[in-house]
Amino acid sequence: MRRIVDTDNAVVLGIETSCDETGVGIVRGRKLLANVIASSMDEHARFGGVVPEVAARAHLEALQGTIAEALRVAGVTLQEIDAVAVTAGPGLAGALMVGVAAAKGLALALDVPLYGVNHLVGHVGAELLASEAELEVPTVALLVSGGHTSLLLVRDLVTDVEMLGETIDDAAGEAFDKVARVLGLPYPGGPHIDRVAATGSPTAIKFPRGLTKSNDLIKHRYDFSFSGLKTSVARWVEREQAAGNTVPIADVAASFREAVVDVLINKAIAACKAYSVPRLLLGGGVVANARLREYATERCAAEGIELRIPPLSLCTDNGAMIASLAAQLIAAGREPSGLSFGADSTLPVTEIQV
Repeated sequence: MRRIVDTDNAVVLGIETSCDETGVGIVRGRKLLANVIASSMDEHARFGGVVPEVAARAHLEALQGTIAEALRVAGVTLQEIDAVAVTAGPGLAGALMVGVAAAKGLALALDVPLYGVNHLVGHVGAELLASEAELEVPTVALLVSGGHTSLLLVRDLVTDVEMLGETIDDAAGEAFDKVARVLGLPYPGGPHIDRVAATGSPTAIKFPRGLTKSNDLIKHRYDFSFSGLKTSVARWVEREQAAGNTVPIADVAASFREAVVDVLINKAIAACKAYSVPRLLLGGGVVANARLREYATERCAAEGIELRIPPLSLCTDNGAMIASLAAQLIAAGREPSGLSFGADSTLPVTEIQV
């Protein structure tokens, strides 16, 4: 295995295939060289959501071309790659297997170290590519996507990450997709609900805030639940339709969005205060939601908490964040993962590297 000479500036190629986006990123230390994504979203749209088998096949078809494009954008050759990194989990099992197999083959062919890393912690690593400032720790990270809604306490990016809370049913992005379907909006639901909600009233309808009652907070202080909210929206719409009323789609969308954002940000702020952490990092595709960013900015300013949000291109699933996390592991002197690990769809956040 070829030795990495400059561990602080290693050229790392990262592969991300945990869901429906084939991401390949290349970094040199903390410098972003390329971040290329091939999405299979259009293939899933006719099903109204991600189909695991379709996602896995799409990764197979897209991976070679995406790697080639990333190398072109970065202006490097395969022979200049010092290490390969890949998402080992969590995610869709079949999709993960495609990326892990490709990364193993590539690392073996190039005779370079291989690092299997945690997808969720990778989202935190993306922040290192977005700013020249160091990522101060500890930090609380709120990760919100179609597959994950997680609240993390990051004491050290490469050695100490704790899961404070996560969704116990639907992820926030999944709830957006399902409510969009109820309202007759296209997939993916998040951008369309955000667009429609801009002209609606967030206080028009009082939808429930999951796991925020006092008895819920005892066991689920930092956990999330959006299944009940999704059902509440569906029942409200059904009642209006049964009564022969025109459903005010903009108001429903705005009120639903407000309920989601309210729970996400207030639980994150509560975690910051409880653990005396004066900073909050947002990540995941749902960060594209305008009201989420707006409300997070308002609440953090009011509480004296520093808010950090990477560019959207680094918030959604991408290979650059995987390469970034591996680059930090290399700089810290961590040994490679080897070739014996497999894809783990339920990989816990405490396992930063497999």
